[in-house]
Amino acid sequence: MRVCQLFLALATLGCASVINASKTARAYDTHNYYVIHHDPTHASLAEVARFLDVEIVERVGELPDHWMVRAEIEQGNSERRAMGDRVVDAYKSMRKRTTRNKARGSDISAAVRHLSRQTPKQRAKRAPPPIRPPPETSAAGVAERLGIQDPLFPQQWHLVNDEFPEHMMNVVPVWDMGITGKGVITSLVDDGLDYEHDDLKDNFDAVNSYDFNDHQDLPTPKLSDDHHGTRCAGQVAAGKNGACGLGIAYEAKVAGVRILSGPITDADEAASLNYGFQNVSIYSCSWGPPDNGKTMEGPSYIIKQAVLNGINNGRGGKGSVYVFASGNGAGSGDQCNFDGYTNSIYSVTVSAVDYKGLHPYYSEACAANMVVAYSSGSGKHIVTTDKGNPTCADTHGGTSAAAPNAAGVFTLALEARPDLGWRDIQYLCIETAQMINPDDDWEEMASGRKYSYTYGFGALDAFEFIKAAQDWTLVGPQVWFKTHTIQLANGTMTEDEETEAYVFSGGEPIVAGGVSSTMTITQSMLDEHNFDKMEHLNVKVWIEHGRRGDVQVEITSPSGIKSMLAGHRKSDDDKDGFPGWTFMSVKHWAESPIGEWTIRVWDQENEKYTGHFLGWNMILWGLAKDGAMAQPYQLPAEEYFFPPQEDVDTPDTFSSTKEYGKPTVPPETPIVGEASPTSTEAAPTDSAAIASTTPTMDEGWFSGLSTLSGKAGWVFGGIGVVVLFGIGAGVFLFRRRRAARRSADYAKLTGGDDVPMSTVGPGGVRPKTKELYDAFGEVSDDEDADEETHLRGGHHSVSEGIGFHSGFLDDDEPQSAGPSGDRYRDEPEHGQSMTPGSGSGSGSGRPDSPSSGSGGSWQHPERELSS
Repeated sequence: MRVCQLFLALATLGCASVINASKTARAYDTHNYYVIHHDPTHASLAEVARFLDVEIVERVGELPDHWMVRAEIEQGNSERRAMGDRVVDAYKSMRKRTTRNKARGSDISAAVRHLSRQTPKQRAKRAPPPIRPPPETSAAGVAERLGIQDPLFPQQWHLVNDEFPEHMMNVVPVWDMGITGKGVITSLVDDGLDYEHDDLKDNFDAVNSYDFNDHQDLPTPKLSDDHHGTRCAGQVAAGKNGACGLGIAYEAKVAGVRILSGPITDADEAASLNYGFQNVSIYSCSWGPPDNGKTMEGPSYIIKQAVLNGINNGRGGKGSVYVFASGNGAGSGDQCNFDGYTNSIYSVTVSAVDYKGLHPYYSEACAANMVVAYSSGSGKHIVTTDKGNPTCADTHGGTSAAAPNAAGVFTLALEARPDLGWRDIQYLCIETAQMINPDDDWEEMASGRKYSYTYGFGALDAFEFIKAAQDWTLVGPQVWFKTHTIQLANGTMTEDEETEAYVFSGGEPIVAGGVSSTMTITQSMLDEHNFDKMEHLNVKVWIEHGRRGDVQVEITSPSGIKSMLAGHRKSDDDKDGFPGWTFMSVKHWAESPIGEWTIRVWDQENEKYTGHFLGWNMILWGLAKDGAMAQPYQLPAEEYFFPPQEDVDTPDTFSSTKEYGKPTVPPETPIVGEASPTSTEAAPTDSAAIASTTPTMDEGWFSGLSTLSGKAGWVFGGIGVVVLFGIGAGVFLFRRRRAARRSADYAKLTGGDDVPMSTVGPGGVRPKTKELYDAFGEVSDDEDADEETHLRGGHHSVSEGIGFHSGFLDDDEPQSAGPSGDRYRDEPEHGQSMTPGSGSGSGSGRPDSPSSGSGGSWQHPERELSS
């Protein structure tokens, strides 16, 4: 009776039989169960239960007025059971007529709004399916269906990944569309190309090939380690011919431009990046400055001119597509924003991901990364063509292999849409890249899209890329907007005429917690420059510091989106700081640039190494409002001093923050026009002393002069002021003339806005040639490297005094890799190459950890682990 009273209260009066109202087990072998939707305004539940001859079990979950009831199954009367369900039959009969309780006048038929018998049903678990591709999509199935007889195709997991089918370049659906790269030429700017190899001879383009090392027509690989270019070429266009494996665009053409087999001048490198640029669509470049975590180098002025020429005039004005490997220095703490090739707006910068979808330890992160492509890691490598017929390679990898995989996808896309411009390729990368490892370092952009310093916009997917390209609306012309340069605390930088060393003066001290500076972008500025939508962002900085690796730089947009431009590099001991280095970020793509941009510079707060922030500017690149008014970008003249010869904004105030023991949280945006700190502390003495140089109306420039007029000595005071003014003007004119004379001498210098790869050699002599390092290359063990050139000494000497590192194209995974950055090599332990019948010979490689990088996150200060 207590249970009955609990559910029905005393209003139900004579209660029918009610079982325990707690969560009761079901007895389907002895009872049938029903659900009743009861309307208590017409009759009580007890009256309904007595009429239907059922027991009340319990309320149905949290549903009000819904009750589970049951009736005992009649035993031994099979004929009656076969005729129907007595409870359901009674309910149907009751619904056909009004059934009243004469004693109480209640309408029982209206009190039951619904009744249904409950029949147990088995639900199927939606467990993840086993990771086993069906036969028709497995490597063997694809080979049979497409008639592929290349013996190593089943090992080319980057084409068909039987073990992790969600992690591959996804090219088979594109081949099924009949798109295989026909009519497109990709140039491998590398160490040569074995054009006599069975895998490549039918797809080799001799007309657009050249050897800039030996100045010969054909890019013959002559040195023992000249195998890198052949391997990369096989990834793009190895033929369907039964030799080794298959290229992503196996009916495309490949040219070879040989530059990596020895030192090369800037002029030859510039020529190589334009060689055949009306016929060649894509330049695949798996090389760059050393990936040692201590180098900051970029292309010289003439090389930047060549790249710009390719962008403006290549492919009949559609623009050459430049693909650069991001670099293999993550294990050494390197970041691709210290490489002037990978942080160029004209490069598609490609990092690596392995066959499991994990971040390999070597792949560099930075805000210039656009996409990742599949390469070596977790014990597996890229299988491709090798130098020497009929040899094949099964230990290729690193970001050096990721870049040609991306180039192969772009080759397919340009067959499908030959009219795609160089910026269309970048847009399609952003639109179609696939997010992987969603719990990693992904951050939301202002556009709502996700971005990762490690993976860029995601993994390149050939099918998604080509499918989108087929219906793609071409983007309009590019425009740009360069801001004025902000000069902080009279910071200046010159170059010593004798030593050619940078000389810094002034600037804001980089105090504990960092220094911030803000500039504002307005709508009128954008309108003036025909600027519609934002794409790339360049940030150029002048920073003096005793140890460059201690400096960290971050830019925050008006929307609050942060781009980490420079992280702590533990191996970088350089004392030159950032003498006008340009960073690049794609993290602000499609963001409105209107409002306040704040740059923050801080260091590791080591008393031995201090510095000053001299100034900065930005270039915003984007889409033109009116395409008819857009003009091609022209590279400005080189400048080797700060501030540059232009209008300079000198802020009335700056923000210096002291509230942090470690740089964990960026300072708040300073209030424009106020010299106030961002904390409750009193402003530091040095910042408090800086005030506006603009006088008030009643003061004039010499506010104390009015008080002299009432004194006898006012005339002498006035004369003194005039004399001082004359002396100051004379000093100003003298220094200006001297600076002009110095700038006239700069014509003898090579290099660009960024630190050039052709730098000062021993004794202050600039070399005529230089080394290029591929994206696998580690530096020599020689610790006597030239700190002026930042190029490492090596095993071979050259006449100009720069050491040549014989192993700079070795790119196999080390047996054991650690913080010291063991050399990443390209050949197996048992030999350089393999034949199709010799087995995989993959060797051993270190396992990679998902997204672990080199240990510790440099991306944003609030994430940084204390070192």
